[in-house]
Amino acid sequence: MTDLSHIQPLRRIPTGIRGFEHISLGGLVEGRTTLVVGTSGSGKTLLATEVLYRSITEFGRTVVFVTFEEKPEDVVRNVQRLGWDLAALVADGRLVILDASMDSDRIDGAGTYDLSGILCQITDAIREVDASMVILDSLGALFYQFDDPGLLRREILRISDTLHDLGVTSVMTAERLEEYGPISRFGIEEFVSDCVIVLRHHLHEEKVRRTIQIYKLRGDRHYKDEFPFTIERHGICILPLSAAELTQASSGDRISFGCPCLDAMAGGGLFQDSVILISGPTGSGKTLMGTTFAAEACRRGERVLLLGYEESRPQLLRNAQSWGVTFQEWERAGLLRMVCQYPESQGLEGHLFTIQREIEQFRPKRLVLDSVSALERVGHVRHFREFVIGLTGFVKQNQICSLLTSSSTRLSGGDSITDAHISTITDAILLLRYVEKGGELSRGVIIIKMRGSDHDRRFHEFSIDASGLNIGEPFGHVPIGLLGIPTFQDLAGPSDSDG
Repeated sequence: MTDLSHIQPLRRIPTGIRGFEHISLGGLVEGRTTLVVGTSGSGKTLLATEVLYRSITEFGRTVVFVTFEEKPEDVVRNVQRLGWDLAALVADGRLVILDASMDSDRIDGAGTYDLSGILCQITDAIREVDASMVILDSLGALFYQFDDPGLLRREILRISDTLHDLGVTSVMTAERLEEYGPISRFGIEEFVSDCVIVLRHHLHEEKVRRTIQIYKLRGDRHYKDEFPFTIERHGICILPLSAAELTQASSGDRISFGCPCLDAMAGGGLFQDSVILISGPTGSGKTLMGTTFAAEACRRGERVLLLGYEESRPQLLRNAQSWGVTFQEWERAGLLRMVCQYPESQGLEGHLFTIQREIEQFRPKRLVLDSVSALERVGHVRHFREFVIGLTGFVKQNQICSLLTSSSTRLSGGDSITDAHISTITDAILLLRYVEKGGELSRGVIIIKMRGSDHDRRFHEFSIDASGLNIGEPFGHVPIGLLGIPTFQDLAGPSDSDG
């Protein structure tokens, strides 16, 4: 009877790729084979190369890279723009690049071919530098050397077994033909791999969306969904939005909105970790409220990150100046950072990564995003909701009080697609509406949600002048004020009995 008492549980090794350890629940399985598959241009080689680079530079591993398609000089050149100096790693003896791109000698025309020569080179290189990881890119270049599928499967299994016996962790790449078709091109590779990672990049309504899925991980747990990722200037960033957990701490500290009347309406101010949604039609005062919120932090010596997706930086500066707020001074003092760009400049994943990077570098106490509804047109509704979940989760984890504005499509307010998808995620909601009163348009504000606190539930009139925001008294009779429709009493004015 075989003694199995010495068998140890699977161990994971981190890759250093942002987000990968989260979706894989720990990283790659040590000592086993991982297959990365995807269509042309999906990022297979980049992911494998980033695993290689970070394994060496961040975790002190030694790696053997076997290239079956590109020459070593091309492999080195392709990642220089990312700041990865593979040539230096080779010179230091921490990386060996084996050129197998031309090693394809057939013994005869019948397709009799095996990988003995390549395996000998790999084995020698592993032993020479005591490598703990091997990258093979790409197996597809080998498949054309075999006419017999049975022989092909045997040779792939032979590669996997050899690497397993040598005790190294290996990553192989292979091409597939369809985004949602068969997992691999030849239908063989995934059956001899312990872990299969699928990369996809599909075009929807003229927008490209990249996703990663851990399709298979033999003997251990992992998230099975597709997760969006983006390729940034420093490599791959995976955004595990649907795998986010509600683990962030909660703060009971209150901060001022910047308007005493709004603080009173909110029950004493805003919670430090809250996310506030301000919804209203165009011109109703959303940007002014964001400016007031940001200016209050700067006056207190706190940093603010202001993200503009509808107006340029000069426009925001001019608008603030008209209300007596000098953003330029706070920028020079290092208290304010303004980032403005068109929503169409990148996908939702790219925008989320940009926001996260700005927060990590600037470390603000408050965030203003004007407006979140402008970003909705960049992607699918489900992807937009995932974006908001990822954003709100990140700012809460960093205890950043955040204000998001959203534009309604009708001047009188009404339903907003954006509001419908993110209202349950936010902690507080302020509605701005136009109200016709006595033949003139007035503005109104009401807090319809304030999580964790009592608040004023009345519809207040407010005005905008050179000093900024002025909150007035509640409307006397606007039971359907959310629709922006005054009652008969408001239109008629005071009655005789009122004096």
